Amino acid sequence: MTNSAVSTSLSDRLAELGDIAPDRVRNVPPIGSATIQDLIHANDHKRPLCELIDQSLVEKTMGFESSVVAATIARILGNFIFQRRLGLVSGADGMFQLLSTSVRGPDVAFVSTARLPDGKFPRDAYPAIAPDLAVEVLSPGNTKGEMSRKRIEYFHSGVRLVWMVDCANRTVAVYTSPSAVTILDEEATIDGGDVLSGFTASIADFFADLDLGGEILDTKQDTLPSVGSESQAAGEGV
Repeated sequence: MTNSAVSTSLSDRLAELGDIAPDRVRNVPPIGSATIQDLIHANDHKRPLCELIDQSLVEKTMGFESSVVAATIARILGNFIFQRRLGLVSGADGMFQLLSTSVRGPDVAFVSTARLPDGKFPRDAYPAIAPDLAVEVLSPGNTKGEMSRKRIEYFHSGVRLVWMVDCANRTVAVYTSPSAVTILDEEATIDGGDVLSGFTASIADFFADLDLGGEILDTKQDTLPSVGSESQAAGEGV
């Protein structure tokens, strides 16, 4: 028997996952049968990291550029959070069991102390808690459908604030619900809203390292003499 509402093919599954590339979906164990233990085993033994979505193992996309920006955001957030002992900041391999069939790994996440079990550090590989803030740094392999689904899952599971960081356009989409969004560019300042009261940061600081090579080149041009200048100076000395 068949039913048009039930996914039966790989193309159906890919559409449900946000029209992602087929090579990102692991077929061992079979699609639709993976468990959290399968996810733990996969992430312990093979890269890239996977998330568990609809009982399927789906590889995360991450490039060097997005990794650098994610690390910068984690550092900026961490400096504010650590000094005030507000909770924990995790990176891309810090996974959260959001739903019974879903384990997600935001590129950066903040979990307040109030959400920790008994206020203590969680010992589970993938704790069954939702972070207060989830940050996703877009990579070339991400699709709009994929990120839309992830955003909905975040808010459905209890995430209060989501930042979608776009390195190509150097903007941050700040979501306070699945559909309520404000887009900030490099000239803007971002804040933590009710989630991180008192936190502010320049959007430009999130992307500052992406200009590192250009700054070094400009510095060299400003401080080093040209080849012609060196030759002229040598002739004058003689």
